[in-house]
Amino acid sequence: MNTPPKTDARVPYEQLESAASLIGRSAGMPEQQAALLGRLLATNDARGVFSHGTQQAAAYARQFTSGQLNPTPKPRPVRETPNSLQMDGDGGLGYFPAYEGTLRVIEKALENGVGVLSTGNHGHFGAAGIYTRLTLEHDLLAFVTSGHQMSLSPGRPYVTAAGGSPMSFSSPAGEEDSLVVDFGAIHDCYEGDVHRKAISLLAPAVVFRGVGLGGICQSWGGFLAGVPYGSPPEERKWAGANQGALLIAFRIDLFAEPAEFKRHMDAYIRDVKRLEPVERFDECFMPGGLESHRERLWKKEGVPFGEHHRRRLEETARTLEIQLPWEERAE
Repeated sequence: MNTPPKTDARVPYEQLESAASLIGRSAGMPEQQAALLGRLLATNDARGVFSHGTQQAAAYARQFTSGQLNPTPKPRPVRETPNSLQMDGDGGLGYFPAYEGTLRVIEKALENGVGVLSTGNHGHFGAAGIYTRLTLEHDLLAFVTSGHQMSLSPGRPYVTAAGGSPMSFSSPAGEEDSLVVDFGAIHDCYEGDVHRKAISLLAPAVVFRGVGLGGICQSWGGFLAGVPYGSPPEERKWAGANQGALLIAFRIDLFAEPAEFKRHMDAYIRDVKRLEPVERFDECFMPGGLESHRERLWKKEGVPFGEHHRRRLEETARTLEIQLPWEERAE
């Protein structure tokens, strides 16, 4: 899903950031929110997480112009304690309540040891790793998940019980790249995946585990955030605001000295690099290591830019009657 395209085409990181921001503004977003969205999406591309990168701007633009989502939301806190926060996304994208809420919960965790965030009444919040990475520089450990509006129909495959099932965990390292696990709990076994039945026959425990993790995503990230099971509520103003999220962050020093913890993380990660790679792979990385390596390299040398990615953004630009940075330069 996130394999770099087999092409020599590259585009500067800054052009991807500008393109996504421009699409957002042209679809009705305020400048500050569009700029943040552009940065988050382009950073995902630079990390090789293309599925949640700038090509998502096309889908978001359609949701804004069709009235599915609020292009000018004003996220607000609706419930708060010294170590918890609940944010309402005002019918917009989930990035904004989740990003603002994470920054606020980081402060709560630093002060009180633990901080918990719940967000609701919003659309897609992007890659879960966006938010766990925000905690790394503060010597915090973090978990993020998200749930969405869902209902199950008799006769559909068991794997549909997992829903969208995004999860991310993070642990900071010292000199090495930090551990950032960011995945779909039932990935490769979703209903339409070509290998689903083969995996189910060879390793049914993988499916059972994925559905179990997906149930946590749905209950903690969805139901807890006010996203109901079954039919959406009739009073929902923005039909696309059908998702919620949860973040938990806590201080390392509740249990261990941060410097010592990170020293062990560094030793662990270095030894992992010397292990025998998985078949058909050349190197060993802990999750987050390859993405961090790509980000450093591709922000300097340009981000791989496949034809489908380019076409999707350019078609959206034509619909919005705008020119993207590389189109302007080509004239």
